[in-house]
Amino acid sequence: MKDKIFKLRFTFLLCGLAVCLMSGCAAMRPVDDAALGAGGAYLGHELSNGNPVATAGGAAGGVLLSEGLHFAAKKGTEKAYAAGYDKGKSDAVKQQYWLYVSMQRMQNRPKNVRLYPIQLPEQQIDGVTFQPSTKYLRIEE
Repeated sequence: MKDKIFKLRFTFLLCGLAVCLMSGCAAMRPVDDAALGAGGAYLGHELSNGNPVATAGGAAGGVLLSEGLHFAAKKGTEKAYAAGYDKGKSDAVKQQYWLYVSMQRMQNRPKNVRLYPIQLPEQQIDGVTFQPSTKYLRIEE
């Protein structure tokens, strides 16, 4: 009995490993369904001592498991694609923005710019004390 259970577990794990290794290939979907369906049928047959209803239920469970794994893999791929697409759009917009800014800088270069220092005294605004500082006023001629 222990050998039978060990063999059953080993067969099930081997089928599961084979399906996991091949699940990345879209063309392998029918093979995955068949492998997990056969594994589920074998498992149902062995555990129920040959009951045909349990065998059919095991086969259906194996196919459902395979389809669920494919569905989860497809959803993950779609989510990653959408995230990459959004990142690409964002990068394109940023690139256009910085190109536009650099073009404006080239056109709007003043010929003569001076910075005029302005001393700001200590002041209190809405209960906040600002220390004396120097700010610079930009003057273009």
